[in-house]
Amino acid sequence: MNDIKNMIGEVFNEVADAILTGDFGNKVKVGLTTLGSEHGTEELVKGAELAANKYKDFEIVLIGPKVDTSLRIVEVDSEEDMHKKMDEMLDAGELDAAVTMHYSFPIGVSTVGKVITPGLGKELILATTTGTSSTNRVEGMVKNALYGIITAKALGIENPAVGILNVDGARQVERALKELKSGGYDINFAESVRSDGGCIMRGNDLLAAASDVMVMDTLTGNIMMKVFSAYTTGGSYESLGYGYGPGVGDDYDKIICILSRASGAPVVCEALRYAASCAKGKLTQVAKEEFAKARKAGLDDILKGLTAETKKAVEEEIIMPDKKVVTKSIAGIDILELDDAVGVLAKAGIYSESGMGCTGPIVLTADEDYDKAVEILLENKFITERPLDSNC
Repeated sequence: MNDIKNMIGEVFNEVADAILTGDFGNKVKVGLTTLGSEHGTEELVKGAELAANKYKDFEIVLIGPKVDTSLRIVEVDSEEDMHKKMDEMLDAGELDAAVTMHYSFPIGVSTVGKVITPGLGKELILATTTGTSSTNRVEGMVKNALYGIITAKALGIENPAVGILNVDGARQVERALKELKSGGYDINFAESVRSDGGCIMRGNDLLAAASDVMVMDTLTGNIMMKVFSAYTTGGSYESLGYGYGPGVGDDYDKIICILSRASGAPVVCEALRYAASCAKGKLTQVAKEEFAKARKAGLDDILKGLTAETKKAVEEEIIMPDKKVVTKSIAGIDILELDDAVGVLAKAGIYSESGMGCTGPIVLTADEDYDKAVEILLENKFITERPLDSNC
């Protein structure tokens, strides 16, 4: 009798879930590979079972060795066969998305992670965390911004706020994205929580989740993922967040989310949820639409300009003007272009020096040369707007 009551209860629960989610039999299927974890297959299966109990709107399929579980298993005995089977099932439409470890993406594809920031407990999308968007750093970060926007929109964030972490190349990325926006691609730039504002983000903004999407190079993103995921455990066990996220790229047609070998069951659980959400939000379709909009706004020409080897080269020999006492600082110049900025000012007869202020790279000028120097740097696109007085 109890078994019958339990069965009836499960049926009513399934009907209720279907009414709430609008899913009447066409559940998203998410695969999870179960070999390769530093914590063993059991930890991955535990994460899958947590997800199965917590979320009822998608189905989980395990790909790996036989284990004691009620979840469906597609049996394989090696990591090579595991990834091969996963790809086959994705290509055949047997899976809508997959979660795995140490998967090799092609150049041009990188993963968009999602973390929960400490203190405020807000979600933050990190673009990107594994893979290589481009062999050119700045071009890669511009693409990372698009990948983050695409993922955010697939997750239902219609107008995501975008911030750029203050790493090498950030100012060039800002300039490129603002040029893209001027061309017609709508980007909602976030504002730093620091008093000087702007879309260039610092450590405070990471902790506060001052933006929906935080743009950075992939190596920095990978470090951020590890810190946010394991800062409470000492690093050997990732216990927080949603994993390293889906691989996104131009014309990439699979939804494959990445875990670390250190990811524990709580992260596995939420990574499966993340993958299911990307599938439901039609991530690959959103990517096609966003890339089409960006190209219409001049994306290809902007990227070509970034990768041109002689973009800011000062061709003729520069004779430095007589030295002056320099007390006025101009912020907002990318560190990779700092020497070129000093050279351009020297050509105009203005003595300047490069330095590092509390908000990043700066050019120092004499008080009487400041206004002219700002105009020259604006004209040559070393900065995008008149700088505010910076503070730490």
